[in-house]
Amino acid sequence: MTESLHLQGTLKGHNGWVTQIATNPNYSDMVLSSSRDRSLILWKLSRSEHNLGLPQKRLLGHNHFVSDIAISSDGHFALSGSWDRSLRLWDLGQGTSTRQFVDHKKDVMSVAFSADNRQIVSGSRDKSLKLWNTLAHCKFTMQDEGHADWVSCVRFSPNIQNPIIVSCGWDKKVKVWSLTNCKVRTDHAGHSGCLNSVTISPDGSLCASGGQDSKVMLWDLNEDKHLYTLENKDVINALCFSPNRYWLCAAVGPYIKIWVVVRGMLIAETWTRGPENMVPGGRGSAERRGVPGALNTRGGPTIDLEGKLVIDELCPEVVSQYSGRDTEPPQCLCMSWSGDGQTLFAGYSDSIIRAWQVIASPSSS
Repeated sequence: MTESLHLQGTLKGHNGWVTQIATNPNYSDMVLSSSRDRSLILWKLSRSEHNLGLPQKRLLGHNHFVSDIAISSDGHFALSGSWDRSLRLWDLGQGTSTRQFVDHKKDVMSVAFSADNRQIVSGSRDKSLKLWNTLAHCKFTMQDEGHADWVSCVRFSPNIQNPIIVSCGWDKKVKVWSLTNCKVRTDHAGHSGCLNSVTISPDGSLCASGGQDSKVMLWDLNEDKHLYTLENKDVINALCFSPNRYWLCAAVGPYIKIWVVVRGMLIAETWTRGPENMVPGGRGSAERRGVPGALNTRGGPTIDLEGKLVIDELCPEVVSQYSGRDTEPPQCLCMSWSGDGQTLFAGYSDSIIRAWQVIASPSSS
């Protein structure tokens, strides 16, 4: 069987950049998004032929851009961070803000729940990470040996046997923090530009980072070492791992790139060429280098990696609409997989969320 990604539909309701998307595996029909329009939208998915979903609730309370969001593992609560220097905890059933977290001195750039939902971490332009409980009490400010510039992204490891937080910042560093003493365990250096995103694999063994140097770096969190550097030609806006495939996805400028990682090894790469090669309908051309297996170009290019996994190209149809124009296509700013790994939701600077569905089809020889 081969697997490819096809544009399923769009969600429209925001009036500014879509800054983050969050999903929950227990609620397959729910998507939460945040925007520079200062709101969060809770979407109810229908996945019908003509309508992907509708906004169910608009959550208001922040008085500046909402920069990041997260959903609790039980799906009942959401967390948001904003340039108004605060975090908010939301009851998704009621659509109301139940707590406001105030202690940062500058814009809050990133937020995350721990795996057990008992702890919250935030990162800010004040160069600090703060650890909170769900009652909005700041329990610890993590600054010793911390970032020398803005903290742009923070994430808890999903592996409760290895309780760590990973952060990145505009000081070009990736830092691994121990939750047992709230101190830096490892400093990862190597990037040459400000960092925008870190993401941790579902098993907690790997971390990927990316930013303005157009590089994605893969790190081994168990052995605290650098694994690979993946070169690109545009800014890395966001990164995410698939929940059930060996896929690392990167929002690279207006495009999405996918690498396949098996047992810590990079075994495949797919990326789209320039707008002049795009065709309407969300399909484009792709190139791949150094990949074992067979290349089949009939009915669209795929790669057969000894029957293990096949991926196809992924590019927004919106890019093709900007071919030959002076206007740049919108940036892909954030991504989140559905819990079953069948749909990739991507948010863009044109206020639109695009959903990409994994389609399985018989492989060709």
